[in-house]
Amino acid sequence: MSLTKTQALLALMARLRDPETGCAWDRKQDFYSLIPYTIEEAYEVADAIERNDFDDLRGELGDLLLQVVFHSRIAEERGLFDFEQVAAAIGDKLVSRHPHVFAGVKFDSDDERQQAWEEAKAQERQQKHPNKKTDSVLSGVAKSLPALVECEKIQNRAASHGFDWPDTEPVFDKVREELQEVHEAWQSGDQTHIQEEVGDLLLVAVNLARHLKVNPEIALKQATKKFTRRFNYIEKQIEASGRALRDCELEELDGLWHEAKRVQNKTGSSHDD
Repeated sequence: MSLTKTQALLALMARLRDPETGCAWDRKQDFYSLIPYTIEEAYEVADAIERNDFDDLRGELGDLLLQVVFHSRIAEERGLFDFEQVAAAIGDKLVSRHPHVFAGVKFDSDDERQQAWEEAKAQERQQKHPNKKTDSVLSGVAKSLPALVECEKIQNRAASHGFDWPDTEPVFDKVREELQEVHEAWQSGDQTHIQEEVGDLLLVAVNLARHLKVNPEIALKQATKKFTRRFNYIEKQIEASGRALRDCELEELDGLWHEAKRVQNKTGSSHDD
């Protein structure tokens, strides 16, 4: 009987890790050494999606799957778990977190469904560590996450336990309040205080994004790409005039910035005003 593609991949990894005949580089890797590769592959998957390059996405998903297989193989060698257990665990988790699909539970709203999701995750954490007293409902959010992602997850946890604005309008007021406090801190000249207030502003901006049903990480990524497109347009215009950016007055650069907005809106490469 021929192997499935998954079985073949697992066999390839076992061969690469073989202490006698395997690859020297693959043999010396461990969980920690693979961390940067695992993170990089996840970001490359996201990049392929954002570029709508689905041929590339297929390859990048394979690279990400390789990281799962790699970690699973190392764990199997140490007697911790294997790939089948990884697959089984995520399957069980999907069933337990979707009672509206697999158990006939009815939710009246997305908020109710999200609340049940958070409760299911809390139960899973308790089952993992039955003898450990949870210090906080915020426990368990990975500290290595990008700051925006961590902030959103922390706020979602708090919101699922009732600590949240009941609607969106007060969040706008809070953004204005925090912006004013940043301005006051700037006037004080106290750099430590300025940093603290800027942090508060960013935190409430994430909260606003949550209330507007916007993913803050994706929104900032898109805004950065938009900035890059406009700035590249300015660079090309200045280069065509035989000058360098530093030779130009800010007024001229600002004019080109607005010109870039108009051009990109016409060509459909930007959706901003």
